[in-house]
Amino acid sequence: QVQLVESGGGLVQAGGSLRLACTASGRIFSVSHMGWYRQAPGKQRELVAIFISGSTTNYADSVKGRFTISRDNAKNTVYLQMDSLKPEDTAVYYCAATVKQDPLLREEIYWGQGTQVTVSS
Repeated sequence: QVQLVESGGGLVQAGGSLRLACTASGRIFSVSHMGWYRQAPGKQRELVAIFISGSTTNYADSVKGRFTISRDNAKNTVYLQMDSLKPEDTAVYYCAATVKQDPLLREEIYWGQGTQVTVSS
């Protein structure tokens, strides 16, 4: 099996910063897409930032210029540096990864348990 474990959430004032980390572990042959989604109360889960393949990234318009995604392939870890946080960034942040457990198996998507980010005004 594959597990994604997130860390780094918390409470911060508007304008502050947080750094999230997510590490994939278990039976892993390769990891392709890996990134972050978030879900605010009463809203649908939305993409925040993701590595699509290799070093190609995609960001939600609402976080461009404020959030930075980075990756340590050797550790199967992805980070999300969040700067200039706003109250509207408050949500549960989920890590997601597309993992192939064996070269003969197809890729599957795995999700972390989520970490709460709360930005106070």
